[in-house]
Amino acid sequence: MPIHFADLGVPTQLTTVLEREGKLTPFPIQEDTLPDTLAGRDVLGRGKTGSGKTLAFSLPVAARLGAKGGKARPGRPRALILAPTRELATQIDAVIAPLAAAYGMSTTTIFGGVNQRRQENAMARGADIVVACPGRLEDLMKQRIVSLDAVEITVLDEADHMADLGFLPGVTRIMAATPQRGQRLLFSATLDNGVDKLVKRFLDNPITHSVDSADSHVDAMTHHVFHVNGADGKRDVVRALASGTGRRILFMRTKHQAKKLAKQLTADGIPAVDLHGNLAQGARDRNLAAFAEGRAKVLVATDVAARGVHVDGIELVIHVDPPMEHKAYLHRSGRTARAGTSGDVVTLVLPEQRRDTQQLLRKANIKAEPQAVNATSPQVVTLIGEVAPYVKPAPITEQPQRQGGGRGRGRSQGAGGGARRDGQQGSGRGRGRGQSAGADARRGHTGETGHGGRQGGRQDGASSQGGQRRQGSGQGRASQTTRSRHSGGHSSAAAFSAGGRRSR
Repeated sequence: MPIHFADLGVPTQLTTVLEREGKLTPFPIQEDTLPDTLAGRDVLGRGKTGSGKTLAFSLPVAARLGAKGGKARPGRPRALILAPTRELATQIDAVIAPLAAAYGMSTTTIFGGVNQRRQENAMARGADIVVACPGRLEDLMKQRIVSLDAVEITVLDEADHMADLGFLPGVTRIMAATPQRGQRLLFSATLDNGVDKLVKRFLDNPITHSVDSADSHVDAMTHHVFHVNGADGKRDVVRALASGTGRRILFMRTKHQAKKLAKQLTADGIPAVDLHGNLAQGARDRNLAAFAEGRAKVLVATDVAARGVHVDGIELVIHVDPPMEHKAYLHRSGRTARAGTSGDVVTLVLPEQRRDTQQLLRKANIKAEPQAVNATSPQVVTLIGEVAPYVKPAPITEQPQRQGGGRGRGRSQGAGGGARRDGQQGSGRGRGRGQSAGADARRGHTGETGHGGRQGGRQDGASSQGGQRRQGSGQGRASQTTRSRHSGGHSSAAAFSAGGRRSR
């Protein structure tokens, strides 16, 4: 007989929410930890990416606060969940928000890269559960917008990644600001780089639950190593692998190359979006939503997406550029074969990368026989599956000629104030903001100067095309009890929808 969440002590208010979301049976780390976390014990949960840690801590946080009742006072949350990245914080909030709502509680996120006004307002209203990144949270604490003296439960998620990013000093200060009597839960794949010191200092006689070894990988994940012959051969294989109908993530080493490849694929009729550190938060959210909702089947990313981005149904992960170290390989690859599903991982290797990649895979405990391929090789064709129909990029429609007059102002690409088309009369003054302005700008040409217009300048006159301004597009404690369990190929995960993470 399968074990259900109710068997582990999860209250009816929450099992109802879980059933509505199709979450009927717990994954191993949830089954192991819930009896202890629901009882208020400090817990150290160890498990690889995709093992279901988010729901493992979200359920006890919501259940224990909800059972106690009460309401958060302005600026004083009752529970704090720390996460290393904005994307992960957003996705944790998406998992815990409906659980909190079952008890009439509110949640909010706190992270940098966005205006803090919304976060200030949320704290002023009183948020029961705060999901935060360390940097912005410390800023708000220094401004006395947030106080942690009422926190009853503190969760530290992806502690090892916090350490990798150099966040542990801030995390230590934040956790020291929470009441010592509170419950603390720490989840991490490994205990190196100082994570063990956090455990010893802040967790009181914790019970350790371990699901799989730190470097284990999912059995349902099939690894392929493809040797490609030169940059041209690699490009053709990348395009072929990206052309299937299922979701796939392509990992690049640099932000510039990620952006460039996404544009190239889209121009080739393969809808793709990019995700990297140069994108503003709004652009990240839009691109992730497009990928999660299926409007873009391909996500081209740097290692910013190797953790924290959890989307159901990713069939294929492609290491277009092999990572520098084995941990990154495992975390990148962990985007597929989640929630008990299978998936494939491809590493593309140029001749000069073969020795380094062989050492990388050995450290990651990955055994895959290298194969020389091109875009039409059976090994590649098999991974493509059903090829998506070619999507021709939509043409930029030309505007009909018309008389321009008066004063106009444009803020989109190629919009010029009074400027319209070649040969037309314009009068008055025009102002354009965008990649280009002027007569031919409406046809999508960038960086051109319209008739009668002057770069960076403005011109008036009855027979001129209106003034032109051309601008660039950018401004743009130690454990005494240990319980260990291996889950085999059973990996959890998570559905990410419009910035949310569904984790079990």
